[in-house]
Amino acid sequence: MSISLSKGQRIDLTKTNPGLTKAIIGLGWDTNKYSGGHAFDLDASAFLLHAEGKAKGLEDFIFYNNLVGVGGCVQHTGDNRTGDGDGDDEQIKVDFSKIPAHIHRVGIAVTIHDATNRGQNFGQVSNAFVRLVDEVTNREILRYDLGEDFSVETAVVICELYRDSQGQEWKFQAVGSGFQGGLQALCKNYGLDAQ
Repeated sequence: MSISLSKGQRIDLTKTNPGLTKAIIGLGWDTNKYSGGHAFDLDASAFLLHAEGKAKGLEDFIFYNNLVGVGGCVQHTGDNRTGDGDGDDEQIKVDFSKIPAHIHRVGIAVTIHDATNRGQNFGQVSNAFVRLVDEVTNREILRYDLGEDFSVETAVVICELYRDSQGQEWKFQAVGSGFQGGLQALCKNYGLDAQ
């Protein structure tokens, strides 16, 4: 049975799920009915973070224009521009066995493409969630529903995967932290310049 998390909660991933090496992080959302004249295009991304919690360069940023992280450790399955339909709108695959030792965390975020020009924000998005599935068994391990806490934010760090203090096991934290300024603000938070 899947564990339902709330903001700030952390759980052991690999220790409580022995044999978990490949995970699918599924992200989904709906847009509230409003007539803004533009479709919503939400984009999932992953940041490979070093010991000080920052990405070092573009190779540490996995998104629709850079689909595979170093050595194939993290893979974005592609851009969904509409979010139509049920289930996951975008997916990021993580292979824990391929994550280099110098990567301590993986931050998973969602941004709204061209939000400022389109007058869009996460206050207009509902039913946003992240779920983590064992890719081998297809079993959903956990789920975090974001709720409706955002009004003006255009980027949200949804969760982070991180190593334990010995660096052997991986844990999951439901973050749910919003940013104004979209992708640029998000990249700055993780040490990158999104110009």
